[in-house]
Order: sequence, then structure tokens, then C-alpha cells
Amino acid sequence: MEFQHLHPYYEILFLLAPNATHLIEGVPYNIHMGDFVLLAPSVMHKSVYYKGDPSKRLIIDFMYPLDKPESADAYKEILAPFHVDNPVYRFSFQDQQKLIDILNNLFIFSKEHKYYGNPADEFYIHNKFQEFLYTLYELKDRNTYSNDQSYNSIEQKIYEVSSYIHTHYDEDISLDTLSEQFFISTSYLSREFKQVTGFNLSNYIQLTRIKNAQYQLVSSNKKISAIAQECGFSSFSQFNRIFNKISGTSPREYRQSAVIGK
Repeated sequence: MEFQHLHPYYEILFLLAPNATHLIEGVPYNIHMGDFVLLAPSVMHKSVYYKGDPSKRLIIDFMYPLDKPESADAYKEILAPFHVDNPVYRFSFQDQQKLIDILNNLFIFSKEHKYYGNPADEFYIHNKFQEFLYTLYELKDRNTYSNDQSYNSIEQKIYEVSSYIHTHYDEDISLDTLSEQFFISTSYLSREFKQVTGFNLSNYIQLTRIKNAQYQLVSSNKKISAIAQECGFSSFSQFNRIFNKISGTSPREYRQSAVIGK
């Protein structure tokens, strides 16, 4: 089973398939056709699709201009829907259509103009996309989404554990500490965590830490030793060893390759 991932840009997922599950920081959200999932940078997530025909979705990745401080406050406000506890949005048909119409206009314009760097075309596309983001912002309080995913008690408990890992990965957590925290025996927690998530619990903790370390390596200038500490590793040697094992390269090489690839 593929592990969750994160990235340094904003992402919008618009589901075109009937149903899917989206994991956000270890919490599963049941989404239906027409739902919008809004993901801020550094939020760990992944989509889980049901068996059958290939599922369809629209993915939009973007960043706002960081070199324009005069618009920083406006972007902070307009992107507020991405930074809520439940970033899944379900709208009425009429409200959904407002958003779809803007996206369709953008698609048709791009196709007809065969955009290759024309400044006027770029200006139009950016402004039209800002209109889309503002419309999302305007509609945020009309969100009708409720997570109708149902689980048995142990599944619910395991997802609480996984969510806890995503918010406390920088602390001293282990099978033993989680067993005490959630009042579950270590053997039962280990077995059920593997059954529900597909991952060994200790590996899940280490993967969460490494994914967050990878993000910090490419999105900040922090010292690698500081990143190791902030991501919950007890020593720099332990961090190096686990990072190499999971990433196939050293933290320094990972950072350098990311810089070269930009």
C-alpha cells in the first residue's frame, strides 16, 4: 500500500469518480463525485480508490507569488479554506456549477490560445484562477460536507492512533507509548494497526518522520541536524541511517538533488 505524501505547494482535488476515500494526516474522509479536497502545503495525504474501472479526478497544483508582499494578506485570507480542520467541501449543484464554469472557461481558453508564455494570456489565466479561488472562499460557509465514512470501534481507534502519529511525530512515540496512550495492549495494537492501515506501526512512525524531514529539507534552509531533532529522531546517526534506508540517499544528497531539479 502506498504511503501518504506531501509537497510544498497547494493542491485541489476535484473528484470525478462516484466515490473514493482521501486520507489527510492519517484521517480517512469519504468523498463523493463533485467534492473538492483542498490541501495546504506540508499536509500529508493520499487518495484511496475502490476496485473497478479506473477512477477519475482533476488535480490542480499551484503556489501564490511569494515575491509580492503587497498581496500577502489577501492571499492569506483567500486561501483560508485550505487551512481548516476539515478541508473537504461539498456544495449544492448551483454552487458547484459556479466553480466548474470557471474551470471550464480556463480549460477552453488554454486550449484555444495554445498558451506558450504570452504575457497577456498569462495575465488572464492568473486572474481567472484567482476568481476561482475567491469563489471557493465566498462559498466556504455553504459547505454541506459531512464525513459519512463508518467504521467499527477498532478501526476508529486505529485511525485515531494514526492521526495522533501525524500530529506528534516530533515527540518520543513508540508502540509502547501509544499502547499506554490509547489503552490497547501492544500486541493487539500492532496486529490491528497492520490490518487496518497495511503498515507496521513502527515503520509508519518512521515513514511519517522521514516524509516530514524530506519536506523540510527542500522547503527550508534549516541545518540537517535541526531537522532530525524536530522530526523526532533521538540522534543524528539514527536519522541518517533511517533516512538512507527509506529514501535511498543521504539527507544532504536529497537536499542537493532537489535544488538541482528546481
